[in-house]
Amino acid sequence: MPKLNRRTFIKLSSLAALVFFSTSYGGISDARAGKADLVVYGKIFTSEDNKIVEAFAVKDGKFIFVGDKKGAEKFIEDGKTEIIDYSGKGLVMPGCGNGHAHYFMGHTIQKIGTVIDIETGVEEFLNEIVPSAVKKVKESGAKVVYGMGWEYEKFKHNMPTRQQLDAICSDMPMFFADEEAHKAIANTLCLINAGIMAADGTVLKKGDDIRGGEIVMGADGTPTGFLKEQSATYVRFFLDNDDFFSVDFAKTNIPDIEQHLLSEGYTMYLDGWSNYFYDEDFFKAAQQMDKAGDIHFVLGLTYEFESWMNIDEYFKKAVDAKKYSSTHVKPNWIKLFIDGTVETGTGFIEPVYLDGHQGIINWTEEEITEITRKANLNGLSMHIHAMGNAGVNRIVNAYINGGKNEMRNTIVHLYGVNNSDYKRMADNNIYVTAGMIWHCADDDFQSGLLEILPEEMATEGYPIKSFFDNGVNISSYSDFPALSGSADDPFGIMEIAVTGINYAEFGKAWWPEELITREQALTALTINVAKQMFLENERGSIKEGKFADFLLVTKDVLTCPIEEIHTAKPAATFFEGKKVFSL
Repeated sequence: MPKLNRRTFIKLSSLAALVFFSTSYGGISDARAGKADLVVYGKIFTSEDNKIVEAFAVKDGKFIFVGDKKGAEKFIEDGKTEIIDYSGKGLVMPGCGNGHAHYFMGHTIQKIGTVIDIETGVEEFLNEIVPSAVKKVKESGAKVVYGMGWEYEKFKHNMPTRQQLDAICSDMPMFFADEEAHKAIANTLCLINAGIMAADGTVLKKGDDIRGGEIVMGADGTPTGFLKEQSATYVRFFLDNDDFFSVDFAKTNIPDIEQHLLSEGYTMYLDGWSNYFYDEDFFKAAQQMDKAGDIHFVLGLTYEFESWMNIDEYFKKAVDAKKYSSTHVKPNWIKLFIDGTVETGTGFIEPVYLDGHQGIINWTEEEITEITRKANLNGLSMHIHAMGNAGVNRIVNAYINGGKNEMRNTIVHLYGVNNSDYKRMADNNIYVTAGMIWHCADDDFQSGLLEILPEEMATEGYPIKSFFDNGVNISSYSDFPALSGSADDPFGIMEIAVTGINYAEFGKAWWPEELITREQALTALTINVAKQMFLENERGSIKEGKFADFLLVTKDVLTCPIEEIHTAKPAATFFEGKKVFSL
């Protein structure tokens, strides 16, 4: 190594000090170098190995110190540093994430559609809800009657027909999705526009003619108007979607989504179906608003393919949608449905349902393998809905055979996972965003499952603890607005995950062996969502160098009575060091 003279040594030493200083304090070079904009005291859960600290300091939107109170005091400049002392008031913790939800769809329906209460019965639906929806549309000048929220269990024995809908309105398409968005009821004009029937009544498609779905047929040999799974997405494709959901409308919708998220404590959100109206207007609007500085959360966007589509065409669309990326907008996922829902008999399971059927399957393993391979090669991760254990197994096989471990390909929901698949997920870096919110069931619901499922599968539904035990990254989600009677907020979800009981229902804990600790629930709600969204180096925990996304929670959810966890809420939500919501 060549000798260094004194002048060179001094220059290099000075440069090294400058680099260290810049790295440690975000490049601060003014007279306040090292001083904080904000210091917070309190009981602080960092989501870093369950660590609890006393204080942190924030400068230019990032944490510059995390530790004890005495250490934080060094970063205070009198008269300039804001100080929040939250000691004894509740818990301070990282901003939460929602690993799979549909806020844009849910808020859209509230504005331009009709929300159907989960308690609505068939008579009320036909006599009050539908006529009111038709009136709303005609007064607004819209062209489609659209609604969502009816519950299959309340409708299944007296399912409304297209003829009954026609009697209310036959000159506009009518489409009403159920609460899970897996089934729908449509009138005749809606079926005609989709090519299911001809105007003269001729049946053009029936039964399972739409891949991955079922067009339910009546005793007269014609469609009843009841559509299951992919037959429903197929018919919805032919609504006037460009008119129904525009860029300008999306821009009015996103602020409502943001307020909803921040008020519940979410600062990260992966949308589970971002091209729901089969256009890219939500992508465009989000990017435009972010570039204007009007988005204060991180938004992940998924591009969904349906099994009846031309996959080559839509794959190109998904890759091209990466152009909508911006600071807080991440269009980096492809979404698929492999099956339906176990509770309604369309999840893909093994052993089969008690009546002998296995459920609905949308894709072959070879197809998922090839889509995964192409997606990962193009920098897109997979995000696949799977309820039944047989569907989960098929996806695990496809991810292992076609995917790249570093792409964190994800499975959503996961009912009754095969024991052998847990280790395979962990070994191949397969992520899950799992049903913490669904880890509960009232007595009637559990009895209903025993009527359709083998006993072990009926009593062992959505695992949680097994993912932690096997080292699988499990993130939390709410699936809003699906299952609208369940918790959407982090602390309602947390209580369900640790008790197995939905505080709004009566019943015993479902599969108590799979319940988790409070710390594990917070991990799934914070850093594990950040990992799922490739954000763990900048968000998801309270750590020096990361963006200062954090909550002041009204209760200490780590120690309060367990049945009170759901009553906690953010007193304030901070995003990148700025308060963006407060009670």
